[in-house]
Amino acid sequence: MLVIVVENAPPRLRGRLAVWLLEVRAGVYVGNYGRRVREMIWGQVCAYIEDGNAVIAWAAPSDAGFAFDTCGRNRRVPVEFDGFRLVSFTPEAALPAQPGPAAATPPRRRGRG
Repeated sequence: MLVIVVENAPPRLRGRLAVWLLEVRAGVYVGNYGRRVREMIWGQVCAYIEDGNAVIAWAAPSDAGFAFDTCGRNRRVPVEFDGFRLVSFTPEAALPAQPGPAAATPPRRRGRG
């Protein structure tokens, strides 16, 4: 079993993934391929992800029963800890600023007279 989840992926990459995998939800692709095809698909994901990010998980003979990898900019980073692959969060300050509403004080009301 193979699962790839993409965020903010360009349409060109989503189309490539749809050729090989079934999109069960927006940005979530599943399939059942061997190592060589999985590595070929993942190579294309990493090459075409641009400003987005992606994670891949597949069945593997490990204690957890699966393995995973990531590419692109994301707060979740895989780390090795005592032989296990876990997920660590990077500080928000290390990520680029996200556009959104600025935190501002409410406007003052001017009274008459």
